[in-house]
Amino acid sequence: MESDVSSMDIRAKKEDDKLVYNYDDQMLEIIAWGRDSLRITVTPKEGGKTSDWALKTSLKVNGIIEITSTSASIRNGKISATIIDIPTQRGYLQYFRHSGNKKISILREYDYIVVANNPGTRTFRKLDNGLFHSELHLAENESERLYGMGENAIGRVNLKGCVIDLYQRHVKAVVPFVVSSKRYGFLWNNPSLGRVEFGNNRTRWISYGSRQMDFFITTGDSYSDIMQNYANATGHAPTFPYWASGFWQCKLRYETQEEFLSVAREFKRRSLPLSVMVIDFLHWETTGDWKLDPRFWPDPKAMVKELEQMGVRIMISPWTLIDEKSENYAYMREHGLLTKSIDGKKDTVDFFGPKYQYDPTNPEAAMYLWSKWKANYFDLGIRTFWLDPCDEFHDIQDYDKVLLHIGPAVETHAFFTVAHQKNIYEGLLASGESEVVTICRNAWAGSQRYGACPAPHDIMSSFEHLEEYIKVGLNVMMSGIPWWSCDIGGFVTNDNESPRFHELMVRWYQYGVFLPVFRTHGHRKNNEPWNIGGDSYRHIRASIFLRENLRPYIMDQMKLASDRGLPPMRPLFFDFAEDAKAAEVEDQFLFGADLLVAPIAKYQARSRKVYLPAGTEWTDVWTGNKIHGENIIDANAPIEHIPIYVRGNKPELVRCFDNLYEK
Repeated sequence: MESDVSSMDIRAKKEDDKLVYNYDDQMLEIIAWGRDSLRITVTPKEGGKTSDWALKTSLKVNGIIEITSTSASIRNGKISATIIDIPTQRGYLQYFRHSGNKKISILREYDYIVVANNPGTRTFRKLDNGLFHSELHLAENESERLYGMGENAIGRVNLKGCVIDLYQRHVKAVVPFVVSSKRYGFLWNNPSLGRVEFGNNRTRWISYGSRQMDFFITTGDSYSDIMQNYANATGHAPTFPYWASGFWQCKLRYETQEEFLSVAREFKRRSLPLSVMVIDFLHWETTGDWKLDPRFWPDPKAMVKELEQMGVRIMISPWTLIDEKSENYAYMREHGLLTKSIDGKKDTVDFFGPKYQYDPTNPEAAMYLWSKWKANYFDLGIRTFWLDPCDEFHDIQDYDKVLLHIGPAVETHAFFTVAHQKNIYEGLLASGESEVVTICRNAWAGSQRYGACPAPHDIMSSFEHLEEYIKVGLNVMMSGIPWWSCDIGGFVTNDNESPRFHELMVRWYQYGVFLPVFRTHGHRKNNEPWNIGGDSYRHIRASIFLRENLRPYIMDQMKLASDRGLPPMRPLFFDFAEDAKAAEVEDQFLFGADLLVAPIAKYQARSRKVYLPAGTEWTDVWTGNKIHGENIIDANAPIEHIPIYVRGNKPELVRCFDNLYEK
């Protein structure tokens, strides 16, 4: 073993700006990649690089590489990685954060300690299709908390102890970026099907089919630093337009032009603020025609003009599926623009019968689809799109049987989402639209740079799902996706008349005011603010006016999101990292640095416990009372409002909450 240890400088070498280590038919490469960050790839024999996936290629920087007979290291600002040989593993890898004169261990590979039961921490098993089943095993840290990973309903914000399957679907938008309380962020830069296990004894990242491991790690002295480094590496969200910060009205579904216009006119008659009206799916005659059915939408240009005069933008949901009877099917089939199955047995998906789907990873398919959307929507003045679906639509058990233009879905599954978002974003920009926000059923790493605002679809209209998705949204924010929406009221409605439903809608609106995108949606006829029932309208109206009052503040937070990658809504610990109690709170959040929001997610609850973090004074916006931080208080929560507090002395922000029922 002594001779093995002394040979580190043989196995490790510097190649250009990379630290390269070869052992056991694996090539490990580490490169400085942006501020305080490293990119690591591990390539097995017969494997190879396929894509940079979520990472931008322009961030390579020069790291400081040192190689001795016993170790090899690379440092980039505040982060470094060291390779050593230990008795049970050659090429053992660990990562450090440098803060002042301190070198702090933040992450390391798992040490199996014994040789006999050592599967290895970077493993590859070759599959029949030229891909590899691969695993990365990382060491545990009992006190570590983990956040992010996109949209996964797991009932909690801290992911420690959770298992997350890596696939995309409806209410499951996996973004494989996780932020640790140890002050690092980790991106599994791999869109393949797989799984991650944040176990109490180790973490395992698993790919069911890839050609190499590819991951990115960043660090910083604060969570803000980490999120900014990640945004630099994967792309910043575009500038958030002012129109998008208002209220969006949507339901399943407005079936005719006259019905649609009548709702917009009623908003105007009531002097109720409205920014966006939404035309949902099935507005076409045949799926895949991608145009409004003229029998029900006879004069779209006049409709667009009338809403523009009201200051209202239209969003539409064209879908991406194609029926054999569609006018576009024959051309797309002939030119290979549709997804396929690997075995040729089932190319279709199920949506009111068998349908085909365009392949967003095929550049020709992307150009063809946008040409239709442009002619049939954009050129009419409809410039905002709802990308539902933007995830692969086969049954979950068939995901690994799908073939995309860029490769088998077992390897490329999650990139379907980003490819479609990129296609529509670039199509809009090329057509002259500079203000792009797309509501999306899904997201993956990098989605944010294409104006994507994911929103969970098909959630229940229930207090239980309101409580669940308050937590889900915070993890979306910690995933580097700064735009998010949650259907106000939930979508699947089994009860739309009872007092419980009326109260649910009020509480969901009161929470929705503090989402990046304030949008209602639901499968119910009574989804306009004034027809929900009971005494709900006056409370909902007050919430809509509160959102209107807060728009300048919201726009400030959205600018920080675009410029610096800061999540506009975030867990308390984000701004109060030194307050241990703040880290325990999962049912409150901050919107920007100055607003603390404590939603009500229980039926008939009229008070709740609220924790106010240490180090500052808080103002109760409803009473004006000043309260010192590091306090748990019993907060009043009448049906008129939820508990909200302003940080420090900001009277102009407190005034936004005045006289909402008198407007």
